[in-house]
Amino acid sequence: MAVPNPHADPSPVAPAPPPDAGWRRARLAPSLSEVHRSVEVHGATWFRKMVAFAGPGYLVAVGYMDPGNWATDLAGGSRFGYTLLSVILLSNLMAVLLQGLASKLGIVTGRDLAQACRDHYPPRVAFALWVLCELAIAACDLAEVIGTAIALNLLFSIPLPWGIAITALDVMIVLWLQNHGFRMLEALVIALVAVVGGCFLFELVISRPDLGAVARGFVPTTEIVRNPEMLYIAIGILGATVMPHNLYLHSSIVQTRKYAENAEGKREAVRFAFLDSTIALTFALFINAAILIVAAATFHTTGNTQVAEIQDAYQLLTPLLGVTGASAVFALALLASGQNSTLTGTLAGQIVMEGFLNLRIRPWLRRLITRAIAIVPAAIVAILYGESGTAKLLVFSQVVLSLQLSFAVFPLVRFTSDRVKMGEFVNSTPLRIGAYTVAGVIASLNAWLLVQTVGEWLA
Repeated sequence: MAVPNPHADPSPVAPAPPPDAGWRRARLAPSLSEVHRSVEVHGATWFRKMVAFAGPGYLVAVGYMDPGNWATDLAGGSRFGYTLLSVILLSNLMAVLLQGLASKLGIVTGRDLAQACRDHYPPRVAFALWVLCELAIAACDLAEVIGTAIALNLLFSIPLPWGIAITALDVMIVLWLQNHGFRMLEALVIALVAVVGGCFLFELVISRPDLGAVARGFVPTTEIVRNPEMLYIAIGILGATVMPHNLYLHSSIVQTRKYAENAEGKREAVRFAFLDSTIALTFALFINAAILIVAAATFHTTGNTQVAEIQDAYQLLTPLLGVTGASAVFALALLASGQNSTLTGTLAGQIVMEGFLNLRIRPWLRRLITRAIAIVPAAIVAILYGESGTAKLLVFSQVVLSLQLSFAVFPLVRFTSDRVKMGEFVNSTPLRIGAYTVAGVIASLNAWLLVQTVGEWLA
C-alpha cells in the first residue's frame, strides 16, 4: 500500500487561515499550557533542527508497541509463522499516515484534536465524543497497567494486585519530569523504547529465524483472506495497532516546539514532525515485527502453535531456546513497554480532559484520576480471578478501543480536509481519498472484530 505524503501542499499560494477561521468557537487556551512552545527549535543546520524537533514521535510510537499488541503478535507468530508480518507492515503504514495528519492539525490550527472537536461540534456532540474518548483511554490504560503488573510478577514474583498498585507511581514520575522540562520526559521515553528494542534484538539473535521466510512474510498473500483463523488474528493486529489516544496526544505535543507561527515556520514544523513520527514508528514496526518473528522462530517451528498468553511465552522461551535469561529479557521488555505506555497514557488523559472540557485542574490530580479508573477494575479482577481474569480483561480493553477509534479518526480526516480551517495545508484530493479509505478500512475491520469477539463470548 502506497502512503501519500500527509503534508503535500496542493495550493502553495493560498493564504494562511486566521486562527479561528472555520471554527464554531474560538480557542480558549493552548494545549498543555505548562509546556506549550517550551522547546527551542532554532538551529543553524538541518540536522540540529531535526534533533530539536525529535521526541514527540517517540511518545506516540509507544502506543504502537504497548502490552495490548503483544498478545496478537504472539498468537500470529506461534500459529502461522511469519505470514502475518505483512499485516504488521500495513498497519504501520496506516499509522504513519494518520499520525502525520494529527501533527499537521496541531501545528497548523494551534489546536489539539480534542480542542478541535470542542470548537467544531455542538456541545452535546463534543461531550459525547469526550465520554467515548475517556472510555478508550481508560481501556488503554487498563492494558498498560495489566502488562506492567504481569512483568513485575514474572521478574520479581510480585503478586498481581501489588504490581497493579505500584503502577500508580508513574503519576509522580511524569509530574517530576515535566517540572524539569518536557525534554526530560521525552528522554525517559526514548530510553525505555531503546530498552525494548535492545531486548528484542537479543531475542532475535538467539532465536535464529529463517531470514528468507521473514522476507517472504512481509509480502501480502491471499491466504490471509482465505483462512478464517488467520484473518481473525490479522484483523486483531490491525485493530489493535492504531490507538485513538495517540491521535489526541500527537496533535498536542507537537506544539511544545517553539516554531515560527507563520506559513513558512509551520511548513517547516510539519515537515520535521512528519520525519520524527515516521522514524519513531519505524522503531515500533521493528518491535512489533520482532515479537511475531521470535514467536514464529521459537514456538511455531517447534509445534507450540497455541501460545498466545504473555505468561506462556515467558515460561517457554528459555527451555525452547536453550539460552539462560531469554525469558527474563522478554519480561524486561514487557516491563519497559508497559511503563512507557502508562507515562504517555496519563499525558493523553490530561490533554483530552482539558481539550474537550476546558477543565484545567492540577496535572497530578488529573493523572491520578486517570490511573485510578484503570487500577480499580484491574485490581478487583486480579484479586478475584487471578491471571486468567486479567488476560480476559486485556482482551476486553482492546474491544473497547476498537469501538472508539473511528470517533477519533473521522474527525481528524475531516478537519485536515477542510480548506477554511487548514488553508494551504489542506489535504490534497488523493490524500483525502486515501485518508478516508484508511479510516473506512479501520472502522470496518474493528466492527468485524467486535462482532466476532462478542459472538465468542455469547457462544
